Amino acid sequence: MPDLDLARELNVAAAAARLAGEIQMGLYERIESVDYKGEKDVVTVADHRSEEAILEHIGAAFPRDAFLAEESGESGEEAERLWVIDPLDGTVNYANGIPFFAVSIGLAVDGSPVLGVVYDPTRDELFSAVSGAGAQLNGRPIHQPTEKRMGDSVVSLGLPSSGFGRPYREIRHRVRITRAMGSATLSLTYLANGRFDAYIQWSKLSVWDICAAGVIASEGGAVVTSALGNTW
Repeated sequence: MPDLDLARELNVAAAAARLAGEIQMGLYERIESVDYKGEKDVVTVADHRSEEAILEHIGAAFPRDAFLAEESGESGEEAERLWVIDPLDGTVNYANGIPFFAVSIGLAVDGSPVLGVVYDPTRDELFSAVSGAGAQLNGRPIHQPTEKRMGDSVVSLGLPSSGFGRPYREIRHRVRITRAMGSATLSLTYLANGRFDAYIQWSKLSVWDICAAGVIASEGGAVVTSALGNTW
């Protein structure tokens, strides 16, 4: 990618993520009903209100940009700049009062992810990155620690419903411990500062799960690939 000055975009995305986080914490453990988008996929009023706040804030700053948001789909005029938004990743956790969920806002230019913001409102932690500029946590540079033995690794697994039993058992046997956290975005982001040494999920990831987190993890020093080892 050519050098891009995305300082304004980063500031706007960070502010939008914090707005969404305020909404989520205001409703946290006060959700009265949960709607089902699929057999196991749920959505709450916090998802919708958070997404509306993000779209309004970014749209006011960059009215000609396009958007791809989990709850409302695609909108906008120009495909060259696409904001990819998951207003609340980890909705099942959120709805059950489990404090592991996040706001995810990514920006792709000409099809390539170049900016990512992931905000955890329960810990007031804002992860951010711009391609080529490194990753940050609350404004301070972060990076994945030096390599460690596989047997010392803590690995987050996105558990499939079926079909990957043997590989998962082998992974568990080779590492110190595995975790299934319920938020792909936050788990992938945690690679950037070494809270997890690896995150593995073979299926059922959407572009809004990985756009922002992938930039942050990559800029933190992690190797991010598709399930087949291709460039993500």
